[in-house]
Amino acid sequence: MSFYLPFSEAQLNIMTDTFFPVTVKARNNRSFAYWQRALLQRAMSVFEYNLPDVWQEQQGVSDFLWYNLFYRGYVAVFDTPEYGICFQPVTLSGMNFYYQPVKALVSNPYYQGKTELVIGEDCELLRLTPDYMGAWDCIAYAAEKLSSFDNAVNMSIINNKFAFFLAARNKACAAALRKMLDLVNRGEPAVVVNSKLINDQTDKEEPWQFWERDLTKAYITDRQLQDQQTILNNFDTEIGIPSVPYQKKERMVTSEAESKMIDATARSSVWIRCLKESADRINDKFGLDLSFKLRFDPDEMEKEADENGTSEPDSDREIS
Repeated sequence: MSFYLPFSEAQLNIMTDTFFPVTVKARNNRSFAYWQRALLQRAMSVFEYNLPDVWQEQQGVSDFLWYNLFYRGYVAVFDTPEYGICFQPVTLSGMNFYYQPVKALVSNPYYQGKTELVIGEDCELLRLTPDYMGAWDCIAYAAEKLSSFDNAVNMSIINNKFAFFLAARNKACAAALRKMLDLVNRGEPAVVVNSKLINDQTDKEEPWQFWERDLTKAYITDRQLQDQQTILNNFDTEIGIPSVPYQKKERMVTSEAESKMIDATARSSVWIRCLKESADRINDKFGLDLSFKLRFDPDEMEKEADENGTSEPDSDREIS
């Protein structure tokens, strides 16, 4: 029951900060900030939209709208004498018989009008999700893992750098080894070594030793990068970008690809339904032409495939 109640910012912070062990500080680095920013922009690409001209004419307004929708989950749309029909991030309060918020509190130093708005009378909510939570938990969850993989990949790349490990018994041997490696690195076709350096004159043992390391057994960077791509594919599936799990199978049948498409649009279909329903209420109240659609709509993609003649009735055909 409480899952569908409006959450405060403090509650959202608690929910997004408790799924990762507190002993691992993966968030306090630029890698995590990079992935947060990249995934947010990736999630924004899922939708196509038509916004009021006054919102699109001003630079950054539409970006501010999407940031609030994904971060907070909603904004309030209302009419003002100074700014016309506008939107603002708000704090929700109160609840009705169905445990839905009834008021929206506006806090903006540049707004001097009514700050306590009644939802349905003074304003309408434009929502991304039905639970008022946005999608920031999804973005932070994936960014945490991708950032951790960055650390692992960087460490793997460093560990894969290999130099010759040579042990010399005396200074003369050490100097000879340096000269030999210098000649080899210069591209000399043959390196001549004094025979007296081959064996120690006292015990006839080798004057140097070489530690050999098999990098083919230690190299794991390729698998790490593949696993990182798997996490990114899972995020795409979560937000509504179709992706093919190439690392699992070399070939897929049509039914498997269609199942992947359904999986990829499961959450985005909830988001687009919530956006359209709230946009309809806003349009009816304020006379706007606010609309949203999925960029990767499965129905439209299937229709386009039929028109291009690329679809086949055989559900078991292979897709490379």
